[in-house]
Amino acid sequence: MNQERLLTGDRPTGRLHLGHLVGSIQNRVALQDRYDCYFIIADLHTLTTKPRKEEILRARESIIEMVTDYIACGIDPLKSTIYLQSAIHAVYELNLIFSMMISLNRLTGLPSIKEMAKAAQIDDEGTPFGLIGYPVLQAADILGPRAVIVPIGKDNESHVECTRDIARRFNHLYGEVFPMPEALIGDVASLIGTDGKAKMSKSLNNAIFLSDDPKTVEKKVRGMYTDPNRIHADIPGRVEGNPVFTYHEAFNPCKARVEYFKEQYRLGAIGDMEIKRALIEVINQMLAPIREKRALLLADKGYVEKIIVQGTEKARIVFDETLKEVRSVMGLSGTWNKLTRAARDYQPPGD
Repeated sequence: MNQERLLTGDRPTGRLHLGHLVGSIQNRVALQDRYDCYFIIADLHTLTTKPRKEEILRARESIIEMVTDYIACGIDPLKSTIYLQSAIHAVYELNLIFSMMISLNRLTGLPSIKEMAKAAQIDDEGTPFGLIGYPVLQAADILGPRAVIVPIGKDNESHVECTRDIARRFNHLYGEVFPMPEALIGDVASLIGTDGKAKMSKSLNNAIFLSDDPKTVEKKVRGMYTDPNRIHADIPGRVEGNPVFTYHEAFNPCKARVEYFKEQYRLGAIGDMEIKRALIEVINQMLAPIREKRALLLADKGYVEKIIVQGTEKARIVFDETLKEVRSVMGLSGTWNKLTRAARDYQPPGD
C-alpha cells in the first residue's frame, strides 16, 4: 500500500504486436513489482480520432483481445489494476474541471496535437474540440489515481508536462491535492515494421502479432524486407536498417550468434533465408508460452471480463475519492450541501 502509483495504458485498437511487447509490455511487467500499477483501457481516447459508432463497436470488441495479451505476457491482475476508462464516471467530471486549468494556446501549441489532428482527418468540419483537449483527458487519467510515475513515449512527454501544469495550477488555486507526476521514458525505440519503411502497425499491415500462429510468423518473416541491393547470397549485405537484424537484436537471446550472423552477412558468406529461418525459430520460441497462456485465458469464458470489472470497480473507488476531495476544496460540494439544507429546512409561510 506504500508503493508509488503508476498509470499507463493503451487505446483498444486490436491485438498487440511485437512492437507493443518491446516498447511497453515488457517494461510494465517489470514495473508491476515496483509500483502500484494502474493500466488503463483508454476507450474514451479512441473517440478523439475514431468517433463513428462502427469504430466504437470495433474498439469494444478489441478490449478482450488487448487485455488477454496483457495477461498472457505476464501482467498479473493480482499485482496490477486493469480498468475501463469509460466506466469511471469521475473521469468525465475531472476532465471538465481540468479544462479550466489550462489555456487553449497551450494545447494548440503542442506538436503532437497538430500531428494527431492532421492524421485524424475525421471530416470537413475541422479539428474536434475533444482532440485538442486530448492532454486534458490524459491529465484526468493520471491525476485521478494521483499517479506519480507515467511510462510514456518520447513523443508524448509534453502531455505529461501539461498534466503537471494542470496539477500545479489546481494546487495553487485550491490547495495541495495533486502530486507532480514524472514521465518515465522507455529506452526502446519504436520497432520497425516487417516492410522496413515505418514503425510496426496493424493499419500498415507490417506487424507480427503476439497471437500469430507459427505458420503465420514464418510467412511474415520470410516476406520481410532485407537489403534490396543484395541480389545473391555471396554479395556483402547491409546490416544497418535491415529489419531482420533489428528483430534478431531485439528478440534473439544469443547475442554471440547475432554478431556471427552480422559478420557473415557483411562478408556475403550467409544467405537471407538462413538468417530468416533462425529468426523464425527465435520468434516462435518466444511466442510459444504467450500463445499457450492466451489460449487458456480465452477458453476460460468470462475470466478476462471479470478481471476488467474487478479492476474497474477498484479504480472507481480511487477516482471517486479524488473527485470528492477536488469538489470539497473547490467549494462545489459545499454549494449543493447548503442548498439542500436550506430546502430541507424550508417552511412555507403560515405553517
